[in-house]
This record gives sequence, structure tokens and C-alpha cells, in this order.
Amino acid sequence: MPNAYFSNPLIFLIDTLFSLYILILAFRIIMQWAQWEYHHPLVQMIIKATQAPVKALRRFIPPLGRWDTATIALLFALTFLKLFLISVVQAGPAYPGLFLGWLVADIFSLFITIFTFSIIIEVVLSWVVPPGNQNPIAPLIHSMNQPLLKPIRQNLPSMGAIDLSPLIAVIGLQILSMLVLPLLVG
Repeated sequence: MPNAYFSNPLIFLIDTLFSLYILILAFRIIMQWAQWEYHHPLVQMIIKATQAPVKALRRFIPPLGRWDTATIALLFALTFLKLFLISVVQAGPAYPGLFLGWLVADIFSLFITIFTFSIIIEVVLSWVVPPGNQNPIAPLIHSMNQPLLKPIRQNLPSMGAIDLSPLIAVIGLQILSMLVLPLLVG
């Protein structure tokens, strides 16, 4: 049987399990940056899912200002481990210098994807949620996207009832991704 018969499912499993937890860690970083409401159920789930390893790392890695460096270090460490395990399963470990580019590219791509989808979700929620009814996720997404959308809204001429700032932000994120990712992966 070909080597890919077992390696492809194993790579899928490694990538999926690591990526899900890395996604939760990324949301923990975003939650601190966007100052999400601490008592929100989603925020509580994120904290409970990540508290044990982050708390252990905080003994060795103190925060820098308002940045939780323990969470950031854990995000980088798990992304490195994911990429290393995948490379071992594929064909053996790659050149270590190449790993740094892959590592930063993977994390950069994760945050671009998170912000792109959050902007799309915010737009869709604005269409389907009736005025006066508030979706419980909407305030979190709004506070997360506000730092990206506010400068665009301030510099964009008024279009009446149509807000083009999400479209411009998504296009900008995709262009940024197209410009930065090739530099990171070489």
C-alpha cells in the first residue's frame, strides 16, 4: 500500500486537532485585544479551554503590557509542533530555518482568516437579525471588527444606507495576505 494511505489521514488528524485548539488560543488573544465582555458564555468557554496551559506558562512568561505573552508563546509553540509533526509524517523534518517562515505564515494566515470570516459574519448578521433583536455573538464580533472597520468608515465618503467598509476591509485583508504570505514562505 502506498505511504499516503496512512499518512494522509494522520496529517488530517494532526492538522485538525491542533488547528482547533490553536483557533481557540487565537480567540483568547483577540478577546483580550477587543476587550470582550468577561461574563459572556463564549468568553468563559475560551478561558476554561485554555486556562490550564496558559496559567502554567505564566509562571515563566510574564505579560508585556496588556499582551498575554504566555498565550502568544503557547500559540507559537503549538503551531510549531503541528507543522513539525506534519512535516515528519510527510517526508521527514524540513530545514529548521524554513520552519520559522512556515510558522509565522501559518499564524498570520489564521488571523487573516479569522478577521475575514468575522467581518462576513457581522455583515450577514446585520441582514438577518431584525432591528432591536440582538444576537449574543454580535457584540463580540462587532468589538473585534471595530478597530479594522472604524478607520475605513471615517475615511469613506457617505453612501447613504450602504456601508462598504466591510467589503473594503475584506479586500484589504486578502491583498495583505497575498503580499505577505509569499514573503514568509519563501
